[in-house]
Amino acid sequence: MAKINGANAMLQVLLDWHIDHIYGFPGGSFDSTMNAIHDFKDKLKFIEVRHEEAGALAAAAEYKFTGQAGVCFGSAGPGAVHLMNGLYDAKYDKVPMVAIIANVPTSRQDIDFFQAFDEKPWFDSVAVWNHQIKTAEQIPGMMDEALRQAYAKKGPAVLILPKDFGWDKINDNFRVTYNSISAIPNYAAPKKADVDAAVKLLAEAKNPVVYYGMGLKGHGDVLKAFAEKFKTPLLSSVIAKGIVEDEFPAYLGSIGRVAPKASDDIQMHADLVIWVGNNSPFSVFFFAPKAKVIQIDVDSEKLGKRHAVDVPILADGAKTLQAMIDAGEAREESPIYKAGLADRQNWDEWQQSFVDSDEMPVRREPIFDVINKYADDNAQYAIDVGNINIDFQRLINLHGEQTWATSGLYATMGFGSPAAIAAATVHPEREVWNLGGDGGFAMMSQELLTEARYNMHIINVVFTNETLGFIEAEQVDQSHQPLSGVIMPDNDWAKVAEGMNVKGVTVRTKKEFEDAVKEFKQMDGPMLIDVKFTHDMPYSTELNTLDDPEFVEKYQAQGLKPFSYFAEKYGLVTDTASGASEAEEEPEPEEETDTTSGASTH
Repeated sequence: MAKINGANAMLQVLLDWHIDHIYGFPGGSFDSTMNAIHDFKDKLKFIEVRHEEAGALAAAAEYKFTGQAGVCFGSAGPGAVHLMNGLYDAKYDKVPMVAIIANVPTSRQDIDFFQAFDEKPWFDSVAVWNHQIKTAEQIPGMMDEALRQAYAKKGPAVLILPKDFGWDKINDNFRVTYNSISAIPNYAAPKKADVDAAVKLLAEAKNPVVYYGMGLKGHGDVLKAFAEKFKTPLLSSVIAKGIVEDEFPAYLGSIGRVAPKASDDIQMHADLVIWVGNNSPFSVFFFAPKAKVIQIDVDSEKLGKRHAVDVPILADGAKTLQAMIDAGEAREESPIYKAGLADRQNWDEWQQSFVDSDEMPVRREPIFDVINKYADDNAQYAIDVGNINIDFQRLINLHGEQTWATSGLYATMGFGSPAAIAAATVHPEREVWNLGGDGGFAMMSQELLTEARYNMHIINVVFTNETLGFIEAEQVDQSHQPLSGVIMPDNDWAKVAEGMNVKGVTVRTKKEFEDAVKEFKQMDGPMLIDVKFTHDMPYSTELNTLDDPEFVEKYQAQGLKPFSYFAEKYGLVTDTASGASEAEEEPEPEEETDTTSGASTH
């Protein structure tokens, strides 16, 4: 029987799983696999990042863009440790990926050898599956299992490979189980009794809303049909932006600090929340304790986790919403629906009023107006962490086949550049926009070298405002403390880019930014645009005190109306104690329960 090096057999498994590239940075303990990468150079593309963290973040981002697991590697010791940040991003955002971790040869383990440490316990807390290979013959089967486990458990799988096993010869007869994983999920339909209970609660509600998450990905049409029939505003988690196109009138955006104004305005006034496919941890702050909840999820562990639930439904979200559409009677426009849509229109018009502003430094609205006009209908957005999350949520109008990714629950700064590399690797024919502040971009700025080396068509837009803006706003608005550790020196990012063989441009106006974007559209390879950006913070939906003249002046919010205006105009009567819409009759007093967790008081 033909023989093959253990490391070669491992890479063959990747190819048989339709994985044709791998992210990483070489090290001595990984030499046997680097030799295999050389042997497979005509079949498997090696994306050599400049830091292992970038490789792990790129592998995590790949699934967010494509639904396919990414693979990265790190050498023993520091290379392994550097992967950890990307693995935690994958864990928190439920992303399948595989990390191959090199270990020193088996004869050098457990004797305090160079760069050696006990690797398996290090990854136990982050990995959904974590094993060290014990014999060379296990290598292909263990790689196959790592991929199976990553997909099945939706998280990072870790495979630890001692260097000597990668050189050992084994039989070349392994067959992968890829076809079993490619089966299309078919989650359960809801029970009729659950649908009937949900429809009854919906019919009784005065001001219902839908709050959805990634469980509805690919089912925007069902959400829109539900909103149109039952006249329910649509609110989403942050990472669910794009499931329903931003221009759909009933989609008011995400909720929370990064959200537009209208979605935050109405959240506490809902008396019923149809909570579907969503497990945002911030949800405990979003809805009134007295609001009734219909929660739909395929994972029973999620039911009741963030709020007390009146009708829990363990079933597929899209199937359940469709069943409710089929069973329920159409509703008239509710007060919360009319107020929410009018509030959104006011917000959109207010933002639009600044798109041609000539304020200096340049405002956010003119820059994002250019991005919306020039980004391809299938553009891919890699979004870093910080104020860019706020601006992206509010100002980018996702449409067509545009896709995006960010570090959601883990929210690690520096995500943008590795994510852009992943997007350019998997879809080299599509343009990639890497959007980030100067703080986040600085953390992974060395990856410009990777973009240049592989001539990736990435436009890096660095918003230079000389501060860690997201943290500055927390210190000012939340903890009311002196600014500490947030100020950044201005930097010539265009010069940095040119030094790394990337076209660099500095802009200070909308016209200069537009000219730079036009130049990028006509060229191959990467570009960096350093936008000398406003130091003003985005509008605070946390404070949102439009009755305070100082607040209005600070955010130039003279064109915005407080939500009380829309509530009064459309007859939205509220229970000021809870925020929920007022009931027909005052209920009997009852013992309070912990509604944020669903737990009883006992």
